[in-house]
Amino acid sequence: MYRYSLRKRVAIAFALCVAVLSVVWGLAFFSAIRLSEDRVLATQLQRAAESYPALTMPLRGYDEIDSLPESLREWAQTNPEEGLYEFDTEELHVAVVPADSGQQRAFVVFDVAGIEAASSEDWWWLLAITGIVGTLGALGFGLGFFVMRRAVAPVVQLANVVADIDPEKLSAEDLKLIESSRFSDDEVGVLARTIEKTLERISAFVERERYFTGSASHELRTPITVIMGALELLEESDLSATDRKVVDRVRRATFEMKSTIETFLCLARETDGGQYNEQFLVMPLVSQAIEQQRHLLNGKCVDVEIDLNNAEIADLSKPIACGHSQAFSIAVNNLVRNAFEHTLDGQGPITIHIKERVLFVTNQVSSEAEERQTPAEASSPNGYGLGLGIVQRLCERNGWLFSLHADETRVAARLSW
Repeated sequence: MYRYSLRKRVAIAFALCVAVLSVVWGLAFFSAIRLSEDRVLATQLQRAAESYPALTMPLRGYDEIDSLPESLREWAQTNPEEGLYEFDTEELHVAVVPADSGQQRAFVVFDVAGIEAASSEDWWWLLAITGIVGTLGALGFGLGFFVMRRAVAPVVQLANVVADIDPEKLSAEDLKLIESSRFSDDEVGVLARTIEKTLERISAFVERERYFTGSASHELRTPITVIMGALELLEESDLSATDRKVVDRVRRATFEMKSTIETFLCLARETDGGQYNEQFLVMPLVSQAIEQQRHLLNGKCVDVEIDLNNAEIADLSKPIACGHSQAFSIAVNNLVRNAFEHTLDGQGPITIHIKERVLFVTNQVSSEAEERQTPAEASSPNGYGLGLGIVQRLCERNGWLFSLHADETRVAARLSW
């Protein structure tokens, strides 16, 4: 269990890494300086031993310009200012010393011939230093990676736990994985507790949704079934023409209520037992939608044309869509109902064009229809018929594409799968 917050742990890890690297680099520079000093002294001593017993002095002082080495006389006559000078060609280092009043300047000459490293040796030293620096850099990177990894380990642990959880299939094991007690009382713990509470709310919501849809499916469909059974008994009895019209209206209204209940139950379900991967025939569902909504054309002189793309699709075994067959039937019923309702007398035809993977429902409009509804309103998914918003949601749930195009002469709905 960590004692400090994540912010403090990161700061401590960074400070520790910087401190360790600073100490290592300091030791490295100190070692390099001491090595250079030892090398210079050893070289001078070796040079003196080689000239023994006639010892040579690499460091000499000169009070007069004429006593300087010949290569330095011309330069000394230019009256150089006090300071240190280096002559690479002559391998000499010169220090100009200010003299007392009334005297000339003095010169201290250091002959470094044989003491300074050769160019080839410099390259070897450069290569060695580069290797040492690279090694220290790699060690520093490894140290920083290790320290930072330890510092942010709780965050990585929480991320791994969350990544293994499927929000669509929450279980008791998932809730145990995200228990906040497994994490420290810091920023990570706060985040874990928030995620834990969120998952608990989602789990509770899914349970309520399943209970509601299961109960509503039974409680709402049972009265509809009873009403439809009673209507069938009434239709078999001896009714007058007026009564039969009333019963027919009640039957249609009951069927629409049943379709509405199934639509909203379909949209309310979070999961549907894998039925969204079902393969089904399109033509029977389109034909069924046309027959169910044909009563909307009673009293209207409007033709309905079904246009098949080619001879292959004319076969009732094609086309085939993939998804939820009930959702597809609901979507097609909404599109057909909207087309039938918004088509005036003599304004047809209504065209239902079917391709292998696309369905078009097109109806004509006139100036009288435009007064009731403008094309701008018709182009909105919620403007041209209340069911188009439902169609849009059903398509999104099943991975289908829905679009609506409206102009001054026609309205075309397109459903592709």
